[in-house]
Amino acid sequence: MDLNLKDKVIIVTGGAKGIGKAIVIALAKEGAIPVIVGRKQSDNELVREEVVELGGQALSLEAELSQPTACKLAVDEVLRVYGRIDGLVNNAGHNDGVGLISGNYEQFVDSLHKNLIHYYLMAHHCVDALRVSRGNIVNISSKTAETGQGNTSGYAASNGGRNALTREWAVELLPYHIRVNAIIVAECATPQYDSWIQTLDNPEETLRKITDRIPLEHRMTTPDEIADTAVFLLSDRSSHTTGQLIHVDGGYVHLDRSLIKE
Repeated sequence: MDLNLKDKVIIVTGGAKGIGKAIVIALAKEGAIPVIVGRKQSDNELVREEVVELGGQALSLEAELSQPTACKLAVDEVLRVYGRIDGLVNNAGHNDGVGLISGNYEQFVDSLHKNLIHYYLMAHHCVDALRVSRGNIVNISSKTAETGQGNTSGYAASNGGRNALTREWAVELLPYHIRVNAIIVAECATPQYDSWIQTLDNPEETLRKITDRIPLEHRMTTPDEIADTAVFLLSDRSSHTTGQLIHVDGGYVHLDRSLIKE
């Protein structure tokens, strides 16, 4: 299926690793021009080089998106280089463990900057270009907004905000034919997830218990599976889909708990 993404300029925040990298590679395979935005340029460049090896082109931009000015500078640079923006994938973030008891005001606000505020700022700075291109936005979000996790108030609040903004923007941008959707991630095998598991007392046993609770095939979601859905949502093959929170999670959030593997 031709997704009609050839030469479309798509910004992917946090595009150097994990889900973001998978989205970048999937876009490149469709002939799009991904813009890799991340805090470490050496990591960004490695992914850009991988895109080039695939025969595509990409732009890598170093930006610490928790700093508001960096968001505008990144968008301005994309417009300077390409003169257009056809899509935005808000993906960068980190489950930083800022809890209600363990956290404080400064840490909570910092977590919002790391995980939510740059979603708004990137969309805000892209919206004029997206109005011209009739592009669209995909927000990557997490189950923590719906299920809770414990000891992660900042991240859960940020994901609740991501979900709410997805539907709010979908309404506000209807007159401009800009679609806005979110992908809700549950248990996905990423380097960040692997690092978190290794901090636990019994990582292998904990991982087994988690995967046993995933109804479909009792396995983790892969970054590629998230990426495939993101690329479809970015394409005009999903031209009448907007305001949706799409769970790519093997049924983890919504299917009956009786399906848990014994």
